[in-house]
Amino acid sequence: MSTVTQLFRSPAADVWEVIEEGWLYSGWVVGASRIRAVDDQWPQVGSKLHHSVGSWPFLIDDSSRVTAVEPGRKLEILAKGWPLGEARILITLEDLGGSQCRVSIAEDAVRGPGKLIPKALRDPVIAVRNRETLKRLELMAVGGAGKKS
Repeated sequence: MSTVTQLFRSPAADVWEVIEEGWLYSGWVVGASRIRAVDDQWPQVGSKLHHSVGSWPFLIDDSSRVTAVEPGRKLEILAKGWPLGEARILITLEDLGGSQCRVSIAEDAVRGPGKLIPKALRDPVIAVRNRETLKRLELMAVGGAGKKS
C-alpha cells in the first residue's frame, strides 16, 4: 500500500469530526467531485457514501463502504469508481496532545484496471493524490468543518 503521513495542527478529535461528516467527503478527498447520499449510520461498518468521481461531463457515480472503524482513530473503506476499479483505503489518526495529531492514509488498488498497473508506477501517483487529500483534510479540521454546535 502507498502510505502518506502528515503532522496536523489540529487535535485528532477535530479531524475525526470532518471524517464522520460524510457530506464533507468531496471537500477533502481528491477526485471525489460530489456526494449524492450518505447512509445514516456513516461511518459505521457497512455504511456507504454515494459519490461521483471525475469532472463534468465525465462523472462516474459509485460508492464507498466502511469495512472497519475505530471511532476517532481509524477508518477503513473500500472505495469504488468503476470502470476504473476499487481501492482499499485506511485512514489512521494519532493524537499527539494539545493541538496536534498525526494522520496517515494507506491506499492501494484491489480490483479492476488500476490493479493491473505495476505497483512501482501506481504508488507514486496515489501518494501525490493523498498528500493533497491530507492538506485539504487538515485545512477543513483547522477551519472547524464538521463541528457540531
